[in-house]
Amino acid sequence: MTVAKWRGRFATRRLEGLHDEPRPGAPRTITDAHVEQVITTTLESTPAEATHWSTRLLASQLGMSQSAVSRIWRAFGLQPHRSEAFKLSRDPLFIDKVRDVVGLYLSPPDHALVLCVDEKPQIQATEGTSPVLPMRLGQPEQHSHDYLRHGTRDLFAALDVRAGTVIAQLRHRHRSMEFRKFLDAVDRNTPAELELHLILDNSAIHKTPLIHRWLLRHPRVHLHFTPTSSSWLNLVESWFSLLTRRQLARGSFRSTRALEIAIKDYVAMTNAEPKPFVWTKTADEILDSVARYCQRTNDSHH
Repeated sequence: MTVAKWRGRFATRRLEGLHDEPRPGAPRTITDAHVEQVITTTLESTPAEATHWSTRLLASQLGMSQSAVSRIWRAFGLQPHRSEAFKLSRDPLFIDKVRDVVGLYLSPPDHALVLCVDEKPQIQATEGTSPVLPMRLGQPEQHSHDYLRHGTRDLFAALDVRAGTVIAQLRHRHRSMEFRKFLDAVDRNTPAELELHLILDNSAIHKTPLIHRWLLRHPRVHLHFTPTSSSWLNLVESWFSLLTRRQLARGSFRSTRALEIAIKDYVAMTNAEPKPFVWTKTADEILDSVARYCQRTNDSHH
């Protein structure tokens, strides 16, 4: 039936018959010019009374409805209420260090382990001043806004990138001495016949004479430092993020002992069912991305 209809329209009106006929309903009120005005105003200006546009402010400014502005923002992925922090590394050896670390991720040496090492200092054992109200239908879990502090612990961790397992130690303090003891634990808990390549940041406790002397006594251990302000290159930070989100952020700990048990339980669960951490970007892709970002920030000042 439909085919016959279109053939008949073509036979009587030729190509013009193939164009859509006017449809029923109200005519379009938001024109392309309105859409362009919303996008341009959002990207190139700010309101006098705020740091960024809201749908209500922009609708009032342009004489449009809030729902229309909201639809245009969604269509073009504009979210003025959101912002993200960034910090560009000023490390003069940034390129060399990126290539070194990413090379270990993508092409680890034979007969060696690649371990991502870092510390999570000052983990607080906190307890709410009131009992937690559990989640109910239509109501999220509720916590008191204030809490009691019961002390802190420092967590040292080494993530085996390929295996997904973690070597961890909890300490009362975060000094070079504690780091050396953690290196002893890493040395004890890894096969002696394998070289160890440790990826870590530029913290002062990683570079003291105490650590240099330890390295001389353990020639199988090699340190690879990430560039300054580039913690995103260290995959153990991803594991710390999981630990925080799954175990610490909403936990209630009446003592540092309870905090230690929670962390050790999470480490045990990680090692019982390890999931490898997979790095995908090459060094060239990272450096190209940083170069584009630098160009964008440079252009934004002109």
